[in-house]
Amino acid sequence: MKYMAILADTLAELAQHKLRTLLTLLGMIFGVGAVIAMLNIGEGAEREALSMIDSMGLHNLIVTGKTFEENELKEQRKHSRGLSLRDGEIGVSALPFIEAFSAQKEIDTYSIFSAKGKSDGDALGVSASFFELSKFALFQGRYLDSADEQAFAQVAVLGSSSAKQLFPLGNAVGQNIKINHLWFKVVGVLEAPFLKKEEFQGIKLGGEQNQVFIPLSAAIHKFPAKQLVSEVSSLKFKVNKDIDPIEAAKAVNHLLNRRHNDVDDFDITIPAALLAQQKQTQQIFNIVMSCVAGISLLVGGIGIMNIMLATVLERTKEIGLLRAVGATQKDIRLQFVAESFTISILGGLLGVVFGILLSELISLYSQWAVYWSLSAIVLSFSICAMVGIIFGVYPAIKASKLDPIDALQSD
Repeated sequence: MKYMAILADTLAELAQHKLRTLLTLLGMIFGVGAVIAMLNIGEGAEREALSMIDSMGLHNLIVTGKTFEENELKEQRKHSRGLSLRDGEIGVSALPFIEAFSAQKEIDTYSIFSAKGKSDGDALGVSASFFELSKFALFQGRYLDSADEQAFAQVAVLGSSSAKQLFPLGNAVGQNIKINHLWFKVVGVLEAPFLKKEEFQGIKLGGEQNQVFIPLSAAIHKFPAKQLVSEVSSLKFKVNKDIDPIEAAKAVNHLLNRRHNDVDDFDITIPAALLAQQKQTQQIFNIVMSCVAGISLLVGGIGIMNIMLATVLERTKEIGLLRAVGATQKDIRLQFVAESFTISILGGLLGVVFGILLSELISLYSQWAVYWSLSAIVLSFSICAMVGIIFGVYPAIKASKLDPIDALQSD
């Protein structure tokens, strides 16, 4: 009953000074809102990065052939024929930590159409293991398999966007499409990936949505290639989970350099290293934003202390009267701490709402990913409550130490 009475008195006192209470609350609202928005956006960015890395394969190494001008390419081909299937096969056989590989070849595509639509995408020849290493989800039908590869089969798997363009009404599986001069039967459709960005750390992502995949053997033998172009456009190596991908990349780089006579005609992308770099960048961002948000809460706490000190001066006679009728110093301290704590709690609750709205607005206008984190809300609210108590203690102590007689005689 005693604490309920203190709470009632606290709410009544705050209600008497609505404008002052509101201005005091604003510091806490903005501080808590900034913390929540920062943590939610940071968490969203990290999860989006994980999703992007997962599309490349966290334990993969991606080897991509470089492009050269015609004269330079002729000189390069005197010493190296570029990336080939044999590079992938030797990588698996010579390096025990390489568990598998896939290859892909870009096709010079000038036309992809069906009886019901036309696609502006590209065709890509891929080995049977390509989909497993890339972790693409299947929406309909099946993936390409080794039997298709061995038979040079004219079958295709469509990306989600290509499927919608070629077959607007759906039901793509079993239908026929024409790529350049050859007809292919659709055997599968990929599910659209959840990627808001098309690029991560300079690496293009999400391109599979607008592509048509055919067996690598069909791409190599049934489509004419430009002179001096390498057998495959890129290779993807799957590294054992117990091996550091960065160290694995050094070994793969050494092996390919020997096979290519030290010709610098390929690049190696390490998704795990990209993820580590992203996390480091995100950590710096979180630290900076946490400091800014912390300063906002600190300013809010100073505002609470300032208002509470002013309140002590205004209520000096009231404090003296309470002491005269039997209130102890502890009762006075409790009353003033309760007021500062109540302000911080109200500010925290309103700050949570403001933080959620702020996160949504930032996500809407900047297209940044946002992930709602309960821990972020609890953390910011708890800090806000602690700030209210800490900055309310000094005014409460000052009020409790007032001499009752001097307080009653004050003007």
